Amino acid sequence: MHRPPTAETELAEELAVVRPALGPRFAAALPGARSAVLTRLWRGLAHEPLPWIAGRAQADREPGGGAGEEGDRGELLLRLRDGRRLHGPRSDPYASADRVTRVWLERTAYDDPARLMAALAVPHGADFAAELGHSVASMALSRAGQDPLDTPLDTPSSDPRRWPARDWEWERRVVDGHPFHPNCRSRPDFSVAEQLAYGPEHGPAVRLGLLPVPADECLVSGDWPEHLRDGTRLLIPVHPWQAAHVLKRTCAQGVTARPLMSLRTLALPGGPHVKTALSTRLTSSVRDISVGSVAASAALSDFGQSLTPHTDGLLHLTRSLGAATARSPDLAAVLRESPDVYAAPGEHVVPVAALAVTGLPRSPLWLARFARLALGVGLRLLELGVALEAHGQNLLVVLSATGAPVRLVYRDLADIRVSPARLARHGVALPDGVPARIRTDDETALRRKLFGSLVAGALAGTAGDGPALGAALAAAVRDLPRTPDLAALCGEPLPAKALTLMRLSPGAPGDRWALLPNPLRGDGN
Repeated sequence: MHRPPTAETELAEELAVVRPALGPRFAAALPGARSAVLTRLWRGLAHEPLPWIAGRAQADREPGGGAGEEGDRGELLLRLRDGRRLHGPRSDPYASADRVTRVWLERTAYDDPARLMAALAVPHGADFAAELGHSVASMALSRAGQDPLDTPLDTPSSDPRRWPARDWEWERRVVDGHPFHPNCRSRPDFSVAEQLAYGPEHGPAVRLGLLPVPADECLVSGDWPEHLRDGTRLLIPVHPWQAAHVLKRTCAQGVTARPLMSLRTLALPGGPHVKTALSTRLTSSVRDISVGSVAASAALSDFGQSLTPHTDGLLHLTRSLGAATARSPDLAAVLRESPDVYAAPGEHVVPVAALAVTGLPRSPLWLARFARLALGVGLRLLELGVALEAHGQNLLVVLSATGAPVRLVYRDLADIRVSPARLARHGVALPDGVPARIRTDDETALRRKLFGSLVAGALAGTAGDGPALGAALAAAVRDLPRTPDLAALCGEPLPAKALTLMRLSPGAPGDRWALLPNPLRGDGN
């Protein structure tokens, strides 16, 4: 019986033409990539408020025969509203290792997340299944592209000279993408050649284009540099994928830059980072740059600089150096200072997402110290009236020469939330130009923004599992000021974005949330 081509087979066929030497390594990486994506999908099925799941229950008997019989100890049983049963291993919502190799829908075992989602046949499941297939194939390609001789770093205390010297070298080590999103590597609009040419995990140098646009047709926020002007025209940096597929025009060759983990943001040689428009869906979001975000860039940057004194210098927020748009989300760029400018001699600034994959030491004592630093700063700003989107990509940690976490750096203020009422209570003025969409006095919304990104995201991904996260949080909160926000963190279920539900709800705008067992309360997983 003829089976339609899958993302895996299509990618393998392209790879055979573009980079045939990677073919065997790609094939070898596929089972692990399926497990990695299936682990993330199973987490969503186990913990998110999906409307077609009627109930969840733990099992009681030892697994028998691989059929995943109802009642097996160590398993989780999901009852679907149509009467079917789905079961697999118990799910720790904070575990980031590839642990799930198969789950059962009735008595059929599935090791492929795309096939499982297709078999579930739920609303919008077919499109999501295709995204999962792309996620598996792209992750296998990402893993196959790693140099097998590139071993993990030694511990910083034994040989700090082996730490990466440049910021983009830390970021390219995040090979698998988001630790909890099933679409962690979904790049459906990128060919194999484009993934190899633009994906940060492959270590490419990307030649950005420069597109001249009359200055009077542009909106500029902050200072647009002279070297990106040509008389009465602005030269807007353009990603080559965007130029070819969206703008459909050639651009004058600009500077060569190195992609960071967000792919559309690149490090310029010896200087700032440039965020480019990339009008395609990667993971969950279309990566263009809205006109509104450009208009608010300078005001948000200035506001961010005013926050550092409130953290006793423990947090720096990177400045926007200038932003420009041709009044279109498809043609815009933001220049932002590199987080490295906040490192003293001998220090390194490391994205939190890279901590779990760099070989840096993460002992219980180290994790507790890092959690104390991150929670202390995050809760202090939340009390002030600012909720950071402090996930592992936006939040960076400054490490001393011995690997100790000493300060934090935060980048990209576009998705923070601010409370005018809280700010007013502390005598902090909210400047003009801060967009209405980020303003809210809703305590639930403010806490979800911080706790969902920092605790259920950055700290969980660094700790690696629920018990380690719980121990680090317990040690961290002992000396923190007793505020209503801390009481909510300690006593209520932990919010996390319902990433699977959001991908299965294309008509529902905004974030959707899951409430996870609180590791500080010792809740069962």
